[in-house]
Formats: sequence, structure tokens, C-alpha cells
Amino acid sequence: MLIRPYRATDFAEIHQLFKQTIQTVNAKDYTPSQLAAWIGPDDAPTRARWQTSLAAHTTRVACQSGQVVGFADMTATGYLDRLYVHARYQHQGIAHALITTLEHAVSADRYTTAASITARPFFEHEGYRVIRQQQVERAGIHLINYIMEKASKS
Repeated sequence: MLIRPYRATDFAEIHQLFKQTIQTVNAKDYTPSQLAAWIGPDDAPTRARWQTSLAAHTTRVACQSGQVVGFADMTATGYLDRLYVHARYQHQGIAHALITTLEHAVSADRYTTAASITARPFFEHEGYRVIRQQQVERAGIHLINYIMEKASKS
């Protein structure tokens, strides 16, 4: 597996991986309407916002045999915005490698994220703790997630 910096040419593959992962991996914890709201619209303004944030953040892509199998991005303040691993590549250490790479690349006092119900156990295993449960609204649909944090080792 290779972990490398994000390139703008990765966007289409990353966005497809995001949608497919939510539709399969998160389906056990969220309803179909919640999954659709989470994925959101696939229009030009949404794609532009994604591309802008991926370029502005420290973003890493995991590749295997030339295929993108995961990606993650973190702000300069240590907020892990997105972490997704392709459904066929779950439980192979890819998410751990991505998060470890980002935590080494971004110097912060603490790392935070808003973890899904599905991702919460992974983050707890990585040393994050739940600060609070919250409900977020997407397109009028409410989804539960968890604000989590981890103290920096530096």
C-alpha cells in the first residue's frame, strides 16, 4: 500500500469511493434516507467545495495496485474532516495508516473529529474519546455522530 498526497486528478475516484463506502459500510447504522442526506448532492457547487477543502487541508490517499482504496483529510488545527476506506478494503489497516500519517503531518495540541456511529469503535481503538453525541441535520434529515478528540503525543 502506498500513502501519498492528494492530487486534483484523484477527485472523481475519491468522491465515488466516498459515496460507495457510505452506501455499503454505513448502511447497518443509518437509514436509506440518512445515507442519501449524508452523501448529499452531486452537483458542480458541491464538487467545487470538496475540491477546495481537499486542496486546503492536509489530504492523503491510500493506493493499492494503482487503485485508490482510501483517503483522509485534516485541517491545520487537527480536525479530521474525512476518513473513508473502500468497502472491499475494510479491516486491513488502511484507516490506521491514513490517520497515523495525518497525525504525524499536522502538528496540533489535540486531534478532533465528528465520527459516525459506524466509525466510533475505530476511533476509540485509535485513542480518541467521545466528548459528546450530537445530531446533525442534512437536507432536513437528522443523523447521529460523535464529537471525539485525542491528545497529541508531542
